[in-house]
Formats: sequence, C-alpha cells, structure tokens
Amino acid sequence: MQIVSRTMIPALSARSLVFLAIALLIVGSASVSGSLITAPNIASWYAGIKKPWFNPPNWIFPVVWPMLYALMAFGFWRILRQVEGGQPRQLAIFAFLIQIVANAAWSLAFFGAQSPAAGLIVAILLVLTVAFMVLKFHKTDPLSAWLQLPYLCWVTFAALLNTAIWRLN
Repeated sequence: MQIVSRTMIPALSARSLVFLAIALLIVGSASVSGSLITAPNIASWYAGIKKPWFNPPNWIFPVVWPMLYALMAFGFWRILRQVEGGQPRQLAIFAFLIQIVANAAWSLAFFGAQSPAAGLIVAILLVLTVAFMVLKFHKTDPLSAWLQLPYLCWVTFAALLNTAIWRLN
C-alpha cells in the first residue's frame, strides 16, 4: 500500500496559482457551457413541460450551482496541489475530469436535446461519477472529498427530479 502525502504545494506559490487557474478554467468551462445550453430553454421548452410537486423554483438553480462549482474548483485545486500523491492523486484527477464531462453533458442531453430520457441516462452517470470522485478524493485529501458532498447530494436530487420529469412527460 502506498502512503499518500498529506502535504501540499503552498497556496500562493507560482505552481499552485497555475493549478488554481487550471481548476477554475475547467470548472468555469463546464459552468458556462451548461448555462449557454440551459438558459435559452428555461422560458420556452422547460416552462412548458410537466414537473413534479418538489420541483424547486427556477431562481434556486443559479444560486446553488455557483456554490457547487466553487466547491468543486476548490477541492480540485487541493487535489492538484498534493505533493507526491502518486496513483491515488492521478485517479482523483481522472475521476474529477470524468464527472465534469458528465456534468456538462447533462445540460446538453436534458436541455440541448430537450430530452428528459437522455437527461436521465446522463444524470445517473453523473451521480455515479461524482460518487467515484468523492471516493478517490478521500484517498488523496479527505477535506476535498467532504467539500464534494453537497454536490453529490444535489446531483442525486437532480437525478430524482429528472426521473419524475421523464415519467410525467
């Protein structure tokens, strides 16, 4: 068993700031692409479909998502800053990249394709990839894993909401 170092590159070092820029760029790209796909469909397609009683008001989503994206970026930055993380660090990075692709793909499937069925398939994949990421983060930096739990809870709720919308439509 490999021992994982719990030391990190200092936060204000040049290398750490490059890692911060990478984390923000990746998370920001997923956020912006999701918004560009989602926003045009809210008042038109999404407003016209049936939703369950537990569907949150539309204003909740632009409040929750920036917080979740900030936690994602911060956690990923901490993973990138790990010194001598070896294979656990590499797997944590890989897990993060898989889930961020699934994150962006959900907006494309649900809103872009206007398909609750396609959205549901991606939502299930997203829950699984986020759970995988949390597990891999925990092996490298437990705090980063804990910071992802609100995200895991939210995407699980989103998958349940997506399931209900699919069934109603």
